[in-house]
Amino acid sequence: MKTSLDTRTAGKPWGLALALSVMTLAAALTALPGTSHAQRAGLPDFTELVEKTGPAVVNIRTTEKARTVESTETSELVQEINELLQELQRRNGGQSPKQRRGNPRGEDEDQPQRSGVASGFILSADGVVMTNAHVVEDADEVLVTLNDKREFKARVIGVDRRSDVAVLKIEASGLPTVKIGDVGRLKVGEWVMAIGSPFGLENTVTAGIVSAKSRDTGDLLPLIQTDVAINPGNSGGPLLNMRGEVVGINSQIYSESGGFMGISFAIPIDEAMRVADQLRSGGKVRRGRMGLLPDDISKEVAEAIGLGSKARGALVRNVEPGSPAEKAGIEGGDVLTKLDGKPIERAIELRRIAAATQPGSRVAVQVFRRGAYKDLQVVLGEVDDDDAANSKREASPEAGGPVNALGLSLGEIGESQKRELKLRAGVRVESAEGPAARAGLRAGDLILAVDNVEVSGVNQLQLQLAKLDKAKTISMVVRRADTVAIILVKPGKP
Repeated sequence: MKTSLDTRTAGKPWGLALALSVMTLAAALTALPGTSHAQRAGLPDFTELVEKTGPAVVNIRTTEKARTVESTETSELVQEINELLQELQRRNGGQSPKQRRGNPRGEDEDQPQRSGVASGFILSADGVVMTNAHVVEDADEVLVTLNDKREFKARVIGVDRRSDVAVLKIEASGLPTVKIGDVGRLKVGEWVMAIGSPFGLENTVTAGIVSAKSRDTGDLLPLIQTDVAINPGNSGGPLLNMRGEVVGINSQIYSESGGFMGISFAIPIDEAMRVADQLRSGGKVRRGRMGLLPDDISKEVAEAIGLGSKARGALVRNVEPGSPAEKAGIEGGDVLTKLDGKPIERAIELRRIAAATQPGSRVAVQVFRRGAYKDLQVVLGEVDDDDAANSKREASPEAGGPVNALGLSLGEIGESQKRELKLRAGVRVESAEGPAARAGLRAGDLILAVDNVEVSGVNQLQLQLAKLDKAKTISMVVRRADTVAIILVKPGKP
């Protein structure tokens, strides 16, 4: 370390002593064992973390046989060609090249294969490995290469597509393992590090900071957003904090080019471990379901229905017939504000809370319906990837007349249709003009409630609308096909 003395103090005893003290201190800091230049400069030092956690990070290679799907015309053409070739071989008394190589059926022994490269990390010393589901879900063979270059053929214990988590097993013992961290302690702006095999380059280390937590990308799990460089091949590798603990599984990137653009996402390790535990114990993940279609609620709608100025809760747009939600008494147009004692701010939170609860559990649900809160109990069903709620709805209305300045022409709902749709009451929109049309109402919509008052029929709705303040926005619970929405109608010019 180069140090220059101030000539104004060098000639004075106390100045010389001070300068010597500074030089001695600088030399001592330089000589401190384990103190790197990065630490002295105030920068994070990842060297010890890499040495400590690197041996537990693995490279994963997968192979998948190329599968072709032939049309009927193509299959017939191939069959005709094969028949011609066989006839030609019989005439010449010869065999096909494949038959001469000892393949009597003429099959292609060199069937093309597709390969992939990814990352993973070791959870237990006996060879349990975690990675992403999309890495191994369609693989015919999975090979795991350790840091010491040993290679093992892996068995897939379980794959969960919804969380993108997979668990593998290799036959080994005494392996190095990672330490699982506490995602709750993770802070935005905190330094984090990734180890993996981007583009097949093994044992590659990249670093950055946590950009956001609980990032909603539409997935079942909220993700950790970072600016750590993640590229193809990093999938399934660990995201580590400065204590050398795994806090996430690198899973996705935001990119318009296919490469890293400064935004990457990781699955929180606490959620991933819950999935992994179920995969290891039963080979699959069981998730609770309510059987309804939730939607976010806007601030305007929340104020209009009396829920308050803060837009919170999940608006129920559809309830599946025979579902746990229907059996619990939940209706289209309800706003769910709590599930199992946990507040619901957005629709995605309702799905996540329900999914994180074991099927068969009886949980409390709070709904806001027509101006008042109501407590219900729901016994959760089980999510099935093949579930589909497809209900055919037919209308058989009885014609009615126009209703005041809203521009609505309404009709009664037939009793048979009420039974089919499981409605107590409501009216059908025959046509919509003026304010109603501008609000989005259209022919075929079913109006179930207006300003938190259930609609029993056309006459009742006519009287109710006649009493409303013409300058006030009107909220309507409207069913369209299989979904329910809250539409705000602003009276004004027809």
